[in-house]
Amino acid sequence: MGQRLIYLDNNATTPTDPRAVEAMLPYFYENPGNAASRNHPAGWVAEGAVDTAREQIAALINVDPREIIFTSGATESDNLAIKGVFEMYARKGNHIITVKTEHKAVLDACKRVEKMGGEVTYLDVDSKGLIDLAELEAAITDKTILVSVMWANNETGVIQPMKAIGEICARRGVLFMSDATQAVGKIPVDPKETGVHLLAFTSHKMYGPKGVGALFVNRKNPRVKVTSQMDGGGHERGMRSGTLNVPGIVGFGKAAEIAKAEMAEDAARTKRLRDKLETALVGMLEEAYINGSVEHRMPHVTNISFKHVEGEGLMMTFNQNIALSSGSACTSASLEPSYVLVALGLGDDLAHSSLRFSLGRFTTEEDIDATIKQVAEGVNHMRELSPIWEMYKEGIDIDAIEWSEH
Repeated sequence: MGQRLIYLDNNATTPTDPRAVEAMLPYFYENPGNAASRNHPAGWVAEGAVDTAREQIAALINVDPREIIFTSGATESDNLAIKGVFEMYARKGNHIITVKTEHKAVLDACKRVEKMGGEVTYLDVDSKGLIDLAELEAAITDKTILVSVMWANNETGVIQPMKAIGEICARRGVLFMSDATQAVGKIPVDPKETGVHLLAFTSHKMYGPKGVGALFVNRKNPRVKVTSQMDGGGHERGMRSGTLNVPGIVGFGKAAEIAKAEMAEDAARTKRLRDKLETALVGMLEEAYINGSVEHRMPHVTNISFKHVEGEGLMMTFNQNIALSSGSACTSASLEPSYVLVALGLGDDLAHSSLRFSLGRFTTEEDIDATIKQVAEGVNHMRELSPIWEMYKEGIDIDAIEWSEH
């Protein structure tokens, strides 16, 4: 090994900020209380710490602290929002609208809703990864109770036109939910101003600890209710029972406070480094393509396909030194090409040859220089070994060849 691991997989998870870790430490041992223990000082200290964190997290997205419900993470928040709304509003209707490029936590929750008798419309995206607003509006019926659209995509970083979607939902009287896991803490996210009624996000994508997340649930105009998916002591306003993870919540709160203070600076820095990486790789290597909209996307993410190079194989050339991903971390156990890239219209070959680079608060200029060098060398090495690349260089139209199957 010898060298430091270059970590460019911040969309999968971020390192916990040391300042968040420091804030958490007393709640493991010195202050061991359960925030629901109301009859002794240890419980009150824990409850106070949770209240502070709730305020810090609410301030980050500009909502009332009473609208923040703690969960174990964004997957649980997505499930609570989608299934919770489906059950609570069953008398109003049973139709949900979402998008084909959503995270699996949303897609799989929607599949469960279909098993429970619901109907789900899955909207297409264009080649830039954006939905068609007219198509969304046309999909809404008098049975529609919820539209669920992710704020920013985990694989491409593409940001949907949230405010315009919010206006459509408001006009049609439909609840609007967003999985904002990749956006909160990185770019300004304001659900009220955007017309979002439920917002799922998590601590570990914004330099807080793993295993704790939140769901914003709008309290007024409209007052949104969700049916609890976990039964127990009626914690979190009856929406989510279970003893609160006090140290985790404290760390999440501190991470939110830091994100609010440093977001603009972090975004500007990661964008500059991301642009440097992207410009260098696309400039040095033939047939390298950026996937998704370059105008509407997160500042720290780029998803690049290197034609006629298999992404997993390419990663093997440098994966001892650089951590990044091909496809999403949550689905990378399967050998299917990324469903997100396929939805953008990429053929299997390009979808299989893509790498996602997601930079973060601790990414350095040296990391980027080393990455440019190693990825370029890896691509060139793989292409030298590839008969398909040789044919392509000789001007043979690869796509026109009909391969025989044995």
